[in-house]
Amino acid sequence: MLTHPFHLISLGFGSGLSPIMPGTVGTLFAWASFAVLSRYLTVIEWAALLVAGFVAGCWITGFTARKLGTDDPSPVVWDEIVAFWLVLLFVTPETFTGQLWAFVVFRFFDMVKPPPIRYFDRRLKGGFGIMFDDLVAAFFTLLVIALWRMTV
Repeated sequence: MLTHPFHLISLGFGSGLSPIMPGTVGTLFAWASFAVLSRYLTVIEWAALLVAGFVAGCWITGFTARKLGTDDPSPVVWDEIVAFWLVLLFVTPETFTGQLWAFVVFRFFDMVKPPPIRYFDRRLKGGFGIMFDDLVAAFFTLLVIALWRMTV
């Protein structure tokens, strides 16, 4: 992880090194870091961070994946972090329970990869592919939350 600074970011500052469910641990890191950073960042600053995080993440995660010798290594969790930050930005303010449901729904879409997420996961390669399928999972998470809010 410390052989290059990009690995530190790709691996979610160590959260992706969890031997059990690194994507879930990375998403938990995203949730915790969102809670801390939200005290200091405005919505506009969050938007800039998300855009920069996605664009830089395409290169950074691709770099780490090439070094690890695989297309989408499970320890690379920067994609989950950026995508879940996006979800939290759109659902905030929300209760802890609401954020927990957002977490559960996002993890469902990220782990199960129903169509069309699976399509993008299989077809898009490199750092862009690593980042994009999680962005689609975030979109579907937000869609489910929006539909749920319309019914209550």
